Order: sequence, then C-alpha cells, then structure tokens
Amino acid sequence: MSSWRKPPRSWSKRRQDRVAGRAVNAGGEFLEDDGVAAPTASIEIAGVKMLADLSGALFWKEQGLLVVSDLHLEKGSSFAARGVLLPPYDTIATLSQLAAAIARHDPKTVIALGDSFHDRSAHQRLSAVDREALSALQVRRDWIWISGNHDPALPSDLGGIVASEVAIGPIVFRHEPTGAIGEIAGHLHPKARVATRAHWVERRCFASDGERAVMPAFGAYAGGLSIRDDAFAKIFSSTAFVAHVLGDFRLHTIAASRCY
Repeated sequence: MSSWRKPPRSWSKRRQDRVAGRAVNAGGEFLEDDGVAAPTASIEIAGVKMLADLSGALFWKEQGLLVVSDLHLEKGSSFAARGVLLPPYDTIATLSQLAAAIARHDPKTVIALGDSFHDRSAHQRLSAVDREALSALQVRRDWIWISGNHDPALPSDLGGIVASEVAIGPIVFRHEPTGAIGEIAGHLHPKARVATRAHWVERRCFASDGERAVMPAFGAYAGGLSIRDDAFAKIFSSTAFVAHVLGDFRLHTIAASRCY
C-alpha cells in the first residue's frame, strides 16, 4: 500500500420539519420552502471550491473528482452472519445512489475514502450483480480506494488502485481525520441533531470550518455520530464550524453550536 500524490494542477427521512408548509432552521426561525430541488451546494476547503452533493458525495469540478466516504458495502450480510437480520439490500442501494451521483457529475476520477467494505471479507460476499454494477461505475474513469479501518487490505480484483491517502494540490484525502489544514476525511460519520418547535430531527452532514472537512457516511446502513461528540472537538478547535446538513431537496448550513 502506498501514498498516492497527484501533481498540482435521514434529519432521519427528511423531516426538515414541516409546519404549515414552512421549514425550520437551527435558529428556530421559519423559512419559506419553495420546493425547488438544489442537489448541490458550494463549499470551500483550504481555499478550494467544491460542491457538496445532496447524496453525501463531494465534487471538485476543477479536477473532475468525485469523493465518497464510508460506503460500508455488505454491512447487512455482515450483521446477518452474527444473527442480526437486516434487509439484504444495502449494497445495491448504496451503489445505486453512487451511480446517480456519478451520472450527475460525470467525474474523471472517483475516490472512495475508506471503509468502502464493512469487513475484510465483505468483497467476497458481493453478488455477481453488485460486482458487475461496481465494475460498470469504473468504466472510463480512474478509481482510487483509500484503505480504512474496516478494510485495511483491499484485494486487487476490485478494479482501480489502493492507497493510504491521496494529495492533490493543497488537499489531502485520507480516511481517519487528523485535523490538518486541507484535509478531507471520513471515518466519523457526522450527523447533526437539531431542535425544532415540534421535535428533534437528525440528518447526515458534512462538518467543516473552511480549512478541513469530515464527510458524511455514504452507505445505506452506515449510521452516524453527533458533531457535538468529543471526537469532533479533536479536529475542530471550537464549535466555530458548520454542518452542511443533507435535507430531502437541498443542503442546509447550520452552525455546529446550534446542533446537539
């Protein structure tokens, strides 16, 4: 395994809380919801402008690069082996969501930012249909698998190349965050919990202070960790960072200090 460097060049099912057709933001104010879908939002990391995608992917248009994190493919079958029965559709659901993001942005390169497979033998449990779907996504584009703590030794028959991290200009992509400037990482599965007038709502989110970012888990069964957990305090020096929360129709930027 090597470090690869490129030369410089479901709020749980949305519930973006409906109250008389209006949406509630983290401050408790009501915003008119025009119902217009906005599948991407512009964010800046270490001076680089990128598009946060409603799916949980990140697109760097200048580089033609799409990044996804924590796919956790075959998590359902991993749980089933331990007697925890879940619907065995997480892999196809995750790959379908990834296919939609790829179709939306048509990237030249895809980086899977670690924990792409839920355990070391998960790739062996891929169905022929799912393996074919994954291969189809790799056609005519570069594919880089970043190793994660769940999948530290990825096999060579998955297509693409394997690396411990990827550096492109001022940005470094790795699985586990260190808090370094210019770092885009995964691993923590950030989610935001927000109080509205009616109830609490939770959704996956990007966590960023403009210098570094932690990406949401992309996998259908991946779960999440509150951005107010101590794990995020080790990355961001204060709560002066934001959550780019994945809604049903658009991303919502909310101060971390207003989340729980």
